[in-house]
Amino acid sequence: MTSINTPLETPDVPVVERGDRDTWRILWRAFGYLRPYRNLVIGTYATMIIINGLSLVIPQFIRLIIDRGIRQQEIGFLGWSVLALLGLTLVKGIFTFFQGRWTEVASQTVAYDLRNAIQNKLTVLPFSYHDRTETGQLLSRAIQDVERIRFLTGRAAFRIIDGAFLLLTTAVVLFVMSPNLALLVMLTMPLLVWRSLGFGRRFRPLSLAIQDQLAVLTTYLEQNLRGARVVKAFAQEDAEIGRFVNQNETWFSLSALSSRLQAINIPMMDLIANLGTVAVIGYGGWLVTQDALTLGELVAFTTYLGQLTTPVRRIGLVLPAIIMASASGERIFEILDQIPDVDDAPDAFDLPKIMGKVQFEDVSFGYLKRHRVLKNINFAAEPGEVIALLGATGAGKSTIMNLLPRFYDPTGGRVLVDGHDLRQVTLASLRSQMGIVLQETTLFAATIGENIAFSHPDATEADIIAAAKAAQAHDFISELPKGYETHVGERGVTLSGGQKQRIAIARALLADPAILILDDATASVDTQTERLIQQALENLMHGRTTFVIAHRLSTVRRADLILVLEKGEIVARGTHDELLNQSAHYQEIYNKQLRPQEREVVKFSSEQVSK
Repeated sequence: MTSINTPLETPDVPVVERGDRDTWRILWRAFGYLRPYRNLVIGTYATMIIINGLSLVIPQFIRLIIDRGIRQQEIGFLGWSVLALLGLTLVKGIFTFFQGRWTEVASQTVAYDLRNAIQNKLTVLPFSYHDRTETGQLLSRAIQDVERIRFLTGRAAFRIIDGAFLLLTTAVVLFVMSPNLALLVMLTMPLLVWRSLGFGRRFRPLSLAIQDQLAVLTTYLEQNLRGARVVKAFAQEDAEIGRFVNQNETWFSLSALSSRLQAINIPMMDLIANLGTVAVIGYGGWLVTQDALTLGELVAFTTYLGQLTTPVRRIGLVLPAIIMASASGERIFEILDQIPDVDDAPDAFDLPKIMGKVQFEDVSFGYLKRHRVLKNINFAAEPGEVIALLGATGAGKSTIMNLLPRFYDPTGGRVLVDGHDLRQVTLASLRSQMGIVLQETTLFAATIGENIAFSHPDATEADIIAAAKAAQAHDFISELPKGYETHVGERGVTLSGGQKQRIAIARALLADPAILILDDATASVDTQTERLIQQALENLMHGRTTFVIAHRLSTVRRADLILVLEKGEIVARGTHDELLNQSAHYQEIYNKQLRPQEREVVKFSSEQVSK
């Protein structure tokens, strides 16, 4: 795991520059997700107009209550006015309820659609994308960044439009009521706007830094959870805690700076707003004493003044959220705009039921098209044959396996199945006819039965049990307290390596594939279990083309064709007996890796006889 040591003092805030055109383009695209919910949006802004209209009317009722009902002691008018004011307040509350509900529903559906889009995209993106992208970064985009877009398309946009509308209409009413008092109020507005925009400019890069640092924290946490066993195995708990603390301290320092800026800015804006209120009360009070203004008008004016300053302060607080949402949108759309390296061709067709003939014709491959792994690979596998791949680590065995189901496409040459170039058929029709046991066994946090049925969701319980028996997994599953309903935990951590391997084999067998890919499928089991699995696979391999990375002598001996790879090239091919007599490369592998297993087989047989 990467160690990043960061000073604990308050860090410098990086300035993130982005063109205005790009920012508007990202924001416009984000708002485009509201189009399917335009009725909710229209309803929201219709209620906004009604609510703002009531906000303009209510102070006038207050003015009338004070000037006629209280000062002129018109009791009847006072009673009806108070009831009318209560009614208007209730109506405003009802419309406010629907406005808030519709705003939230619309923005939540945007978040729902975005998360689905991200999940769909990440699912179809090829291995090459995941090879170069950190999981923590993807998690941060799918959760935190989507949440920022949700706020943008909901409350943030609404507050700005609502604030601008209320600001304009209130200003007009103030000038109609008293031009002199309105001018006095407007003297504080530029200062309030300046403070709001200044805060937004300072808060923008800081928010982006907090956002990026939270993604770093997510990555660290995900790596530590995924590598918990490795951390404990090497007694690195304290070191990992220290690394995480350093990153957490950086996030805390940034967040503390953000809180400090807000703690200074909000009271400062309150002070500026209150200066206008004090000026209005002072000058307005003098006008009341001169009978140039009624007391009710002064109270109404101060009420409007609160409505005037609130939108400006709110805009200043929302602007940083919009900037952050712009950055989040860029990160989200970066995923959604990814063009898969491996995808169905426009004219791709469904692969018909295959016999299982596989050909590699002058196949070369390089990860990221730079690091060359395979060079001019040529071989053919007839239906029902077993092809064993041997070679040192990095020789290209797993890469050949990955090319068969099109996890990657060759950078040169082509791979054929029953004469069809794999790039001309649909991925789903190809992979549905393959059974795969990957080198790293992956199980889901579900029941054992659900994990086996993953390759064939419609399989019956009898089918699942039959596949488990074939993979020699039924006996140990039956001994578990809940049998096939036993939850295996995340990535199957509650099972041993051999048990996970057998469940993975059962999952592959349940698919009833024409081509079977076993990537180191029996490397994690003991000799006895491996013998049982091999016996079961004897019948199950019949009629299927099987590719296996061979680490066991029994696999090598029964293979119809052995390919010996070195540095991405086939340096020898043939059967076990042929290669033992003809290939120095194979003899070296045999003497180092396979011959010692003969003694294990003899020892195992002797023990069985003695029993």
